Amino acid sequence: DPRFARHAGRLSGGMCTAGRCLLCAKLPKSTATKMSPLIYYFADDGVIPNNPVPVIIYRQVVDLKDCSDWLENRFRENNWLNNWRDIVLPYDHFHSNTHEVLGLGRGRVSLKIGGSNGQIFDLEAGDVVIIPAGVGHYAISKHTDYQFVGGYPNGQAWDLKTGLEEEERAQMLRRISAVEMPEKDPVFGI
Repeated sequence: DPRFARHAGRLSGGMCTAGRCLLCAKLPKSTATKMSPLIYYFADDGVIPNNPVPVIIYRQVVDLKDCSDWLENRFRENNWLNNWRDIVLPYDHFHSNTHEVLGLGRGRVSLKIGGSNGQIFDLEAGDVVIIPAGVGHYAISKHTDYQFVGGYPNGQAWDLKTGLEEEERAQMLRRISAVEMPEKDPVFGI
């Protein structure tokens, strides 16, 4: 039973109806309203496979000048490990063998998520993006004055793919669909 999809199944207009879904029902009402996730689905564009599991964005989960330590500690508490701190690559890529969480520790950046038909997201410190296996993402901002904290469920080692060749497509799609849902949300731990 996919935990992210359970939450996404109770959305109205891309946002959670606070208090009516599994995730928000477990949060204090003020937190649930403030932390309602934004949910986005991206279809296979022929090069980037994406995933039927949604991308989830939490805005402003923490309000600190530098959120990196807080984010990394929270991800670790919830078993999203193999953590790193860096920028996001400036070319479209995806991971076929694991989901990924990106928490913006400091600065501002624009990411394109979802391949050629994807969407641009302007992010600022304290924002968190949960990216399912197979979903394309890259930084479109030209500057590097920002820092993400990344992590993967159970500390999974990640691969790096930039597209699907026709001869590997079926195998790669099977691999992506076989990636298990994480046991916990990286921010809220539920």
